[in-house]
Amino acid sequence: MKTNYLFPHSCKKLGWFVLIPFLVLAIAYFALKLEPEWLNVKVFAIFDDEFFGKFKFFHFVQNNIIDEIISIGILVGGFLVAFSKEKIEDEFISKIRYESLLWATYLNYTILAFSIIFMYGGIFFWVMTFNLFTILTFFIIRFNWIIYSYKKQIEDEK
Repeated sequence: MKTNYLFPHSCKKLGWFVLIPFLVLAIAYFALKLEPEWLNVKVFAIFDDEFFGKFKFFHFVQNNIIDEIISIGILVGGFLVAFSKEKIEDEFISKIRYESLLWATYLNYTILAFSIIFMYGGIFFWVMTFNLFTILTFFIIRFNWIIYSYKKQIEDEK
């Protein structure tokens, strides 16, 4: 399997360097209701709907951009971690990558279906927000766990 769609292996370290601080910042944001005043800025919105108000297109809105910064940081870091080559990128690693992505997708949509059926109101919004990151998160966890387990198994056999 060709892996020309993957980032170079060196991007994985950069990905962890970006991902971990933004995950810590996300926890602080939710736990402490962190919204620094200096991040209240006017931003361009292609589409905006005020709560139970009218729809607006292509205009500027006042917004605290910490959640956007955190989200982009997690996405960029997550993409670099998830889609960077391993030191040795062979067919076995490709198989694990494929199976992990499939497993993460199944799990993500299972959670989504469960949420649609059993969650309502504001909590549904939060589940959908976190659901944006679950495929990447589940993929990274499973892929790295399988690689770790495989390496440990090889070491134990020696």
